[in-house]
Amino acid sequence: MSTFYDKIRNKEIAPIGLGTWNMGDDLGKQDDEIQALRHGLDLGISIIDTAEMYGNGRSEKVVGEAIKGRREEVYLVSKVLPSNANFDGTIRACERSLSFLQTDYLDLYLLHWQGRYPVQETIDAMEELKNQQKIKAWGVSNMDVSEMQEILGSTSGSSCETNQVLYNLSRRGIEYDLKAFHDQQKIVTMAYSPIEQGRILTNKTFQGIADKHQVSAAQIALAWVLSHQNVVPIPKSASANRVEENFNSLKIELDQEDVEKFDLAFPPPTRKVSLEMI
Repeated sequence: MSTFYDKIRNKEIAPIGLGTWNMGDDLGKQDDEIQALRHGLDLGISIIDTAEMYGNGRSEKVVGEAIKGRREEVYLVSKVLPSNANFDGTIRACERSLSFLQTDYLDLYLLHWQGRYPVQETIDAMEELKNQQKIKAWGVSNMDVSEMQEILGSTSGSSCETNQVLYNLSRRGIEYDLKAFHDQQKIVTMAYSPIEQGRILTNKTFQGIADKHQVSAAQIALAWVLSHQNVVPIPKSASANRVEENFNSLKIELDQEDVEKFDLAFPPPTRKVSLEMI
């Protein structure tokens, strides 16, 4: 069975996903959210990322409605909260997520961040879920190099397939060491908040480069993330039009001049910085 890394490298699935943070929180928006996710599938986006933490399961319920009858088209990702990540709690959390998602398996199950439980206990639960065919693979989120080294040094830790972290032009800390570590270990870097929830788009550099390519500033921000090998951004949008715009970022090729302008506006790290989270 090919790994997440293989699927991305071999272009078996598009290297962009559909984020769902805050989906399900507003009942009046749920129909639009469901349609946005379905439109993403129509375009050929397979990855849908959610978590039990998002709205205490409400996001998972929205995803479950969106993928009904289309499960085979989806590379489905969810996450267990650290407070639930002991052995039995991880099993129960996964089963609860499967119920909300109206499916009998996840393609990828992540530990949302490191909590009080030993990581080996969580890994053992992940491996048991694989044995029960409730998940196909597992990974982590919000882990820095030292935590990743502990994970990979644990029993069955080499099965870790991804680390989902905050990464965009204004949050480049992982470029100092974590991104290279992922690449060396063939671990996919999933990038959440790849346009910093729109805050970075006010920088004048974006508009100049966007005008040059005749696209939006948000598309340029995504194109920059997508230009990095082995990185999968998971922007969230409740708009079908915006989902299509995000998908079309795959067609944009930044040139060296663009890269140099961004490096001046958002310098890459020159020293180790603590892993950022939002």
